[in-house]
Amino acid sequence: EADQSFLLAIYAKSVTAPIGMGIAERIQASPTLTAVFAVTTGILGAVFGRFILNAAGVSAWWQRGFALGVASHGIGTSRAMSVHPVAGAYASLGMGLHGIAGAVLIPLLIQALMLLR
Repeated sequence: EADQSFLLAIYAKSVTAPIGMGIAERIQASPTLTAVFAVTTGILGAVFGRFILNAAGVSAWWQRGFALGVASHGIGTSRAMSVHPVAGAYASLGMGLHGIAGAVLIPLLIQALMLLR
């Protein structure tokens, strides 16, 4: 069975690294491991996001940008900005909204899961 801190770090990596590290501290996960997972997620999303979005048939710049911002954090937002200004704006919006929602909801969901055990 995987170490509890390792699994919790995976939950916290879904937001950008600085927010994820704060969440990791609140849910007793490794902030360092969370940062590694978050940065890796961002890099993979920036590299492969275009191919995934093309395969899914997503063509609108605002949709592509929002998806990259939510899924790939700051690195994806930077990539979206370099491709199209509308994509960059929506990537920033997506990353910000996802960061706020994640900072509030992830600890609550982890706490609820712990109560179910």
